[in-house]
Amino acid sequence: MLTKSELNIAVIDYGVGNLGSVLNMLKKVGAANVKLTNKESDILSADKIILPGVGAFDHGMKKLRENGLDEILLQVAEKNTAEVMGICLGMQLLTEGSEEGALPGLGLISGVVKKFDKDRHAHLKIPHMGWNLITPKKMHYIVDNLPEESRYYFVHSYYVSCNNPDDILMTTQYGSEFVSAFQKNNIIGCQFHPEKSHRFGIQLFRNFVNQPEQSVIC
Repeated sequence: MLTKSELNIAVIDYGVGNLGSVLNMLKKVGAANVKLTNKESDILSADKIILPGVGAFDHGMKKLRENGLDEILLQVAEKNTAEVMGICLGMQLLTEGSEEGALPGLGLISGVVKKFDKDRHAHLKIPHMGWNLITPKKMHYIVDNLPEESRYYFVHSYYVSCNNPDDILMTTQYGSEFVSAFQKNNIIGCQFHPEKSHRFGIQLFRNFVNQPEQSVIC
């Protein structure tokens, strides 16, 4: 098991995302070897990779493609050389595609990104913005030791619909239940912003950095 001082973490800089908050949170939980990067060598040598992101789906995919980052992430996923955590738009880019755009996603999770239905939930404010509860749906080290009634900060108009229920890691209620986090093999996605979620986000990042040697991967 690698210690925090030995762990190499790559935060992908592709021109889309709230990078400063992610870097500050990693520093707060004691991660030492953190690189903000778009270099292939840094990403392929990393033990943990974070793909942040805010904004439109197609713009995010285009920015990934500009530096060949889409192919690098696919290589990491296929060879299982590191764990990848997508945040907000970063999570959505890991899926097969989005109703928001026309470009295909990375396809690392079977599912698509859908828009909140205003006709179905006329009383809801879109985007979904603010603090909301998450409910863990399976065992995984990323949800270990989370406080009861953990609340995370959301800002989004689209959500992921997973084709395989086994990939669903957390759900949240907003008019109806939606997937707020998924996990499959070495791929994790969070629709919320753990980097803006205070003590709840600190625990999630601490879990990500301090993955136990015998963690349960479902």
